[in-house]
Amino acid sequence: MASNCDSCSSKDNCTVENKTECQVIATNSNNQFKNIIGVLSGKGGVGKSTVAANLALALHRQGYKVGIFDADITGPSIPRILNAEDKKALMYPHGLEAVEIEKNLKAMSLNFLLEEEKKPVIWRGPIITNTVKQFYQDVIWGELDYLIIDMPPGTGDVALTIMQSFPLDGIVMVSIPQDMVSMIVSKAIAMTKRLNVKVLGLIENMSYMTCPNCDEKIRVFESDDIDSFLEDQDIELLAELPINGAVTQKNRLSEEIITLFDDVANKVKDKIRNKINQPS
Repeated sequence: MASNCDSCSSKDNCTVENKTECQVIATNSNNQFKNIIGVLSGKGGVGKSTVAANLALALHRQGYKVGIFDADITGPSIPRILNAEDKKALMYPHGLEAVEIEKNLKAMSLNFLLEEEKKPVIWRGPIITNTVKQFYQDVIWGELDYLIIDMPPGTGDVALTIMQSFPLDGIVMVSIPQDMVSMIVSKAIAMTKRLNVKVLGLIENMSYMTCPNCDEKIRVFESDDIDSFLEDQDIELLAELPINGAVTQKNRLSEEIITLFDDVANKVKDKIRNKINQPS
């Protein structure tokens, strides 16, 4: 357990009294993660992977060493969002290395290991869960200021494993302004709190569209009052994101999206500021 404690990013603020009951797993000895942030949604199709990738890119723009871990094994989309779908993860004598997207920005996804990007992953739950653990334990990431984990939607095995076994510093929740989605997101928030993982805040995606003629914000979806939902869940709204196709590709980001995610990154840093203050 000593090695696990040494590699745990929460070791200075650990609340586990009996260390033998701790389920946190150790990572590769070559790795050092100063902060680990999960990005989660109650259901699929709300732009969770897009948010995870853009949060990583925002932190990278600010000078930090960042990794993005695509833990959505059956729906890996991070390589395409990062315009890195042609890259492959390589095995060296010392182990499998995360893919370098550019200097100080790394990623790992199952799609980096597949011969064809569109090849389906038809695996049962235990294999998927073990793969996620191996990506954390065995892949060589090096020293990172932030590891962003794109978690699969919902409250299933992988989400449970990550929350119980990875030393998370917090979770960013992603939703869209629909009543049904809000209900499902509340379940994911409840799971996160029950497992004593900090919810850093909520990002509402597809919140509005901007009229090209008058710049008025048009609310496309009808939903309950967001303020009431936030108060009920006792969480903060980190950002409202527009319906904008450019947000899904790294090389097409608009100034609006860049500004929004820079603000999100700053809010996330403020919530875990005791962990890190300056880029390495």
